[in-house]
Amino acid sequence: MALRQIPVSAWVGLILTAAFLFCAIFAPWISPYSNAEIVGDVWEPMSAKHLLGTDNLGRDLLSRMIYGARITIFIAVMATALSFVLGSILGFAAAVVGGWFDTIMSRFVDLLMSIPTLIFGLVVLSVLPANTITLILVMGILDSTRVYRLSRAVAVDINVMDFVEAAKLRGEGRAWIIFREILPNALSPLIAELGVRFIFAVLFLSALSFLGLGVQPPDADWGGMVKENKDGIVFGIPAALIPAAAIAALAISVNLVADWVLNRTTSLKGGRG
Repeated sequence: MALRQIPVSAWVGLILTAAFLFCAIFAPWISPYSNAEIVGDVWEPMSAKHLLGTDNLGRDLLSRMIYGARITIFIAVMATALSFVLGSILGFAAAVVGGWFDTIMSRFVDLLMSIPTLIFGLVVLSVLPANTITLILVMGILDSTRVYRLSRAVAVDINVMDFVEAAKLRGEGRAWIIFREILPNALSPLIAELGVRFIFAVLFLSALSFLGLGVQPPDADWGGMVKENKDGIVFGIPAALIPAAAIAALAISVNLVADWVLNRTTSLKGGRG
């Protein structure tokens, strides 16, 4: 594929996403200061010493942003991976097995989805210990219900196609049908959903941290940084707006990449047809 064939919107998404990933991976080496080090006065303005100023405790905001990117992206990626592995496998299995298994799984997912996700997450996290593993498990399991519904709907349509029926007549097992027949043909909608679910994970984590049940101090994700510095908005201090802008930029960049990948995979399938 020639680089000139990549649209401008995809280039913007790729560059921004790569920049966020670079910050997340190399945070300890590129950050001017450590995550919790107090290096100045409260809410100092932007300067050569502190490019983004300082936060509500006098910590370097740029350093906090870089470490916040690492925590935010890591938790969101792991939760999204868990939701897709769990949701897609169960969704495909429900479509292929059918019968009582499909009925029980679908009604259980309907029950979980009937409860607002944020409220459910707040209730669970208020009881369980607040740590990274708990956040990933809660976010991943709650989000897997959306992936399950999509995966099952797509798999039900694919399961009745001729090539799947031919595989069944050959005596292929359910695992073969799920992973070799259904999964490759369900990738396009799953890829499109991947970007949406990742951004939902970022926003969900930010909301939990803003309400005090997400990432705990002295660590912070971008949502927690908005909470820490929200009082400065009244005085015209942009310390809370910077992490909010980073969340928006990450959401836009990932969606631009996901849209480009979806269009490319769709066009490739159309060309092969």
